[in-house]
Amino acid sequence: MVEEGRLKVERFNGQGFQFWKMQMEDYLYQKDLYQPLEDKSKKPTTMSDEEWNLLDRKALGAVRLCLSSSVAFNISSEKTTKGVMDKLAKMYEKPSTSNKVYLIKKLFNMRMNEGSSVQDHVNEFNTITNQLTLVKIEFEDEIRALLILCSLPDSWNSFVMAVSNSSSNAKLVFDEVVGTILSEDMRRKSMGECSNAALTVEARGRSKERRRSK
Repeated sequence: MVEEGRLKVERFNGQGFQFWKMQMEDYLYQKDLYQPLEDKSKKPTTMSDEEWNLLDRKALGAVRLCLSSSVAFNISSEKTTKGVMDKLAKMYEKPSTSNKVYLIKKLFNMRMNEGSSVQDHVNEFNTITNQLTLVKIEFEDEIRALLILCSLPDSWNSFVMAVSNSSSNAKLVFDEVVGTILSEDMRRKSMGECSNAALTVEARGRSKERRRSK
């Protein structure tokens, strides 16, 4: 992973090329290394060949650092940023059936573990559905709302039932459901903190009583 401040690019491992490509291009633009994404013929007239080659080498290094070893091996013969990106696009840009199957299975098998971060779970869900959108697979808003409700753990069953009943015959709206999930998570955390505080006060009270009785 390339990480500087808030800029993060996960290493590309052969899955989700479109999403990785978007992040990689954004990263290169943020670091002013975007020009080598174009052919050398597009080199600014004010830039010397030496300056261009240095810039290209910096951009090439940034791209390589964001590739897994298995993927990097396939592009080791390419010596320019554009050459690497073009070869990766040729290899991975077409949305293969296997990639679609992988993402669909990952989405449908998503299940949040008890005690895990709700925010992280929502982020992962959005990442997968965004990757599916990039390979031309999109779900209706209500289907996404139902899928994320189904991915919640058993301790959320009563919540899921309440949300389902509250919608009546109206269609569920994904953003509203996610907002409700995050609000419920905050409520549960708050209740847990209050409960822990009450137990601490009670324990202290019992400890004082024991000392007095002695």
